[in-house]
Amino acid sequence: MGFWARVSRFILTKRYFILFLIAAATYFLASQMQYMRFSYTEANLLPKDHPVNIEYDHFLDLFGEEGNLVILAVEDLSLFTPEKFNDWNKLSKKLDSFSQVDFTIAVGDIKKLVKNSETKSFDLEPLYEKEPQTTEEVLAIKKELFENLPFFDNFLYSKESKVIRTVVYMDKNIVNTAARKDFVFDELNPLIEKFEKDHNIDVRISGMPYIRTMNAQNIIDEIGLFVGLALGVTALIFFFFFRSIRATFITLLVVSIGVVWAFGFIGLFRYEISVLMALIPPLIIVIGVPNAIFLINKYQQEVKKHGNQAKSLQRVISKIGNATLMTNITTASGFATFIFTKSQLLREFGIIASINIIAIFVLALLIIPIIYSFLALPKEKHLKHLERRWIDGIVNWMEYVVRHHRVSVYATTIVLIIASMIGIYMIKVSGSLIEDMPKGKQFYKDIVFFEEEFGGIMPLEIIIDTKQDKGVMKLSTLKKMEKIDETIEEIPELSKPISVLNIVKYSKQAFYSGKPKYYQLPNNQEKNWILSYAKNSTSNIKLMDNFVDSTGRYARITTFMKDIGTDKMQIIEDRLQQKLDKEFPKDKYNTTMTGKALVFLKGTNFLVNNLVVSLSLAILLIAFFMAFMFRSFRMIVISLIPNIFPLLITAGLMGYLGIPIKPSTILVFSIAFGISVDDTIHFLAKYRQELIANNWRIKPSVYAALRETGVSMFYTSIVLFFGFLVFTVSSFGGTIALGGLVSVTLLFAMVSNLLLLPALLLSLERSIANKETLKEPVLDILTPEDQNGDK
Repeated sequence: MGFWARVSRFILTKRYFILFLIAAATYFLASQMQYMRFSYTEANLLPKDHPVNIEYDHFLDLFGEEGNLVILAVEDLSLFTPEKFNDWNKLSKKLDSFSQVDFTIAVGDIKKLVKNSETKSFDLEPLYEKEPQTTEEVLAIKKELFENLPFFDNFLYSKESKVIRTVVYMDKNIVNTAARKDFVFDELNPLIEKFEKDHNIDVRISGMPYIRTMNAQNIIDEIGLFVGLALGVTALIFFFFFRSIRATFITLLVVSIGVVWAFGFIGLFRYEISVLMALIPPLIIVIGVPNAIFLINKYQQEVKKHGNQAKSLQRVISKIGNATLMTNITTASGFATFIFTKSQLLREFGIIASINIIAIFVLALLIIPIIYSFLALPKEKHLKHLERRWIDGIVNWMEYVVRHHRVSVYATTIVLIIASMIGIYMIKVSGSLIEDMPKGKQFYKDIVFFEEEFGGIMPLEIIIDTKQDKGVMKLSTLKKMEKIDETIEEIPELSKPISVLNIVKYSKQAFYSGKPKYYQLPNNQEKNWILSYAKNSTSNIKLMDNFVDSTGRYARITTFMKDIGTDKMQIIEDRLQQKLDKEFPKDKYNTTMTGKALVFLKGTNFLVNNLVVSLSLAILLIAFFMAFMFRSFRMIVISLIPNIFPLLITAGLMGYLGIPIKPSTILVFSIAFGISVDDTIHFLAKYRQELIANNWRIKPSVYAALRETGVSMFYTSIVLFFGFLVFTVSSFGGTIALGGLVSVTLLFAMVSNLLLLPALLLSLERSIANKETLKEPVLDILTPEDQNGDK
């Protein structure tokens, strides 16, 4: 008795025990769902020991978390009326009272730096003593702010557009935890909504903590949408093909358990749910349904042939089990190659995806035959779909093309390859942090607003190491820093920088009685006077505390960057680095650029390189499986051509449509390749069986294999096409691109496997139609009954 015959016997005789094990495993994994965590930071695409990460960690050690600002802004001039103006400042006070907030700064909190000649020190005096009661008083405050306090320009107001801001500094200890979400949804958003409603004013909200929170919530909302849509769409297509509520219900039961297992494994491994991880549950549905199609279709074919239920179920397991196992292994391999990348995000995605693909195969192989064993035989009406004329028409057309128009198939293939190569050269790489965020959401529109008004929201940090304590406050160092500031201000993609220079310039302005024209660096003599005043001062501006470390050795220049891709970022980085190298010689200073924006952009380039390696590994791994199954180099080449061809077309389309290479889109190739090669395995497995049955005659073997496997390949490809198309309803640009591109690739793969592959087999018949070329496989893909021609 063969291995698969023993497996089928075990499944059918131990069905109660197996169902108990499945129920126990499902209960256990469902209990692990409570440990699922949602990501509260951007995905770090770089390994922990990467130099860029090491520099960023060093920055965090010196200055703490930099992405802890939530910024509120109002563009409405009606704010400058007593009631609205006072309530705007009360809103800041209210936010300041929450434990999740470190402190807030609004116009009402501004304290002017004032020279005290008697004590030879600087004092802090409020911008105004009491709440303004008249519009004239508010306008006087506005005039003082806009004309005499350049220190706060581009921070609490924009001189050009007259936008007013409030800055909320969240507690650095909770900014990357679940407490941030509670604050945003339970405290911040309700307060802002009430203020907007009471005063009929639009408040813009941004800052990395807020963007992360809203984005994470969007991911959570979409998981349910994807799972529901994937179940609905695949169930409808399945029912359309099989016209059986029973078969549809069994399939939905299998994939629903698969979804529970997928969530359970994420919880069991204690992984975070990112945009990528959120795709796995619906992915399992889309990949699981084709397994059910092959198994149920085979069961119904067997029932129609001889009407013996036990024999039918045994043959389903023994005949389809092996081939389906190999196709699932190749699909899992496409995902498993991500495990070998150095990116934690991709590694986790690869582990969970590959485990669950094998799990959904096991579930389908166990549950479908067992449930059918308890049910009566399918009725005649449920088997009618096996004789559908429109399917026969499609198969006949494919056979006609392969038989009479092979030259046209090759010519079309060559033309598409040439066009695709041109498109590939047009592809760009994108590393935008917010490009894939939902553009229809208000928080994305607010990001665009802040970019236009204040020059960006993504922090870019420059660290200057003077190599000596108190080296930052040397006038020579400050002047060098000013040169860097000037370069930053010349770059339109960057906002005005903030650093210790601002407080030094403000100190000189205060020394000269607050006259705005003195908002500049002091000379050497002025510096000594100002420092003596500063030393006598007990006041401190909390805002600037963290721009020089406690030893006075390290200075920090912060600017905010617009949403730009890796190409522009590289140009900006090179320009800044040249200026830093010129102003800060390496023998006296060390300078580094870091910040979340830079880490993400560097991570994108790193990830793209890793994914190219991943795709190459997937192709090699699947070629190995082909060699393992067919033991023929020529068959490996013939099997890979129809699967690499669709990848070239997709890459070409990306170039023509302007879809850039980024983490979300480059996944397409490994995923699509791992899935599309399944059709090749099914076709070649049947083809090899037909070769033996037809005494190594190629033509009848190819046509028989095409007719036998064409229907199932068509069914599964349609399910996969519409299943992945579900992702295009996402509000995330990357998910839309992923769904659309995988769908298109799989459609091309189906056509390629049903037209190009048979055409290649027929054209190369003399070199592959012999027993030496197609040696006995190491692993029997088909049972002895199949090889004897039992169809």
